[in-house]
Amino acid sequence: MPFFENIKSNYQPKRLAVKLNAKGEQFVVKGHPWVFSNSIVKINEDAKSGDLAIIFSKNKNKVIGLGLYDANSPIQIKMLYSGGEKVEVNAAFFQRRINEAYTRRFELLQTNTNSYRLIFGENDGFPGLIADVYASVLVVKLYSEIWLPYLEVILPMMQEVSGSETVVIRLSRNLQNISNQKLVDGSVVYGVLEDEVVKFVEHGVNFSANVIKGHKTGYFLDHRANRKQVGEWSKGKTVLDVFSYAGGFSVHALYNGATSVTSLDISKQALEVAVANGKLNDYLGVHNTIAGEAFKELENLIRKGKTFDVVVIDPPSFAKQASEVDLAKKKYAQLATLGTQLTAKKGLLVLASCSSRVIAQAFFDINNQVLSSEGRKFKLVLKTQHDIDHPVNFPEGAYLKCAYYQFLD
Repeated sequence: MPFFENIKSNYQPKRLAVKLNAKGEQFVVKGHPWVFSNSIVKINEDAKSGDLAIIFSKNKNKVIGLGLYDANSPIQIKMLYSGGEKVEVNAAFFQRRINEAYTRRFELLQTNTNSYRLIFGENDGFPGLIADVYASVLVVKLYSEIWLPYLEVILPMMQEVSGSETVVIRLSRNLQNISNQKLVDGSVVYGVLEDEVVKFVEHGVNFSANVIKGHKTGYFLDHRANRKQVGEWSKGKTVLDVFSYAGGFSVHALYNGATSVTSLDISKQALEVAVANGKLNDYLGVHNTIAGEAFKELENLIRKGKTFDVVVIDPPSFAKQASEVDLAKKKYAQLATLGTQLTAKKGLLVLASCSSRVIAQAFFDINNQVLSSEGRKFKLVLKTQHDIDHPVNFPEGAYLKCAYYQFLD
């Protein structure tokens, strides 16, 4: 296939002169990567997505930041740079950013791991863009059309720095519905993809991801360190993995010598993947699956008197908007209660959240209150957040938190 021949954009971005209100300006000066439409006081009338927004201070006419304009989002300018120094947004600018991102992951890549997040959106200076590597396959997911005019420049750089042989483009739902761009979700834009299910290694454990049809880019890499930790503490134990998806925690537990693992997920297809991932490794334990709605199935297990030495509960985001936060907190409290009842004597309960709108301290406080009210003695043995390839450079970029509770009775 010609080198990225099918990602050329017909649109040549323009330069926009932008002024913000005082609140917006303050956010930019502090380095926040988002400028909302209601912060924009002045902008070119013919602005289009992908145009370079040059933000001037209101009073001094001095450049305070550079960003990309997004016509179809309430976050209308996604920032690339904040500061007073003169910066050119060109190929060298993007190359530097990509090299810096790769360097941040270097420590992880010294382990027996060949799957990692190369670019974590705003946190690596690429708002609205995620790039994950699975062995020799680079999967780039776009959440904003601002990047369409720049793909021809940045994709070869990402391919080269990661050493990937194949590059796949994934598109968010809103981008799939844009008619004036020629990319299709799941397009192979460089190299050859012989099988959409790609095998990779995570801390010595074998996994696979469907890079064309799987959620996000095919797998959830953010919990890697927690999966490794749970695995190490599962030897000789019985394990329950709730919201197991492709079996990340389950497979690490089996690999590390768990006697039995039960993967629970609402998706039968996901459970099939979990079982298949387990079989990519040698293990002696038993892998059970339960397909069903988590809250209901956990209550069924409690009614049957089942308990497990290790219980991991890692639900999807419960609060995708501010109006859902209170309900999300109630659901986390429910799961902590159910998890406590399902954890055996002197067992380990692992509770996680990926809702960025529920901040870490609030989540840990909920768990602590519920576990304290359940009347069992416990101690908090570990609190974790993002793995090394998911750096956090602004408050909303922090979403993942996980706590390990050891029961003492």
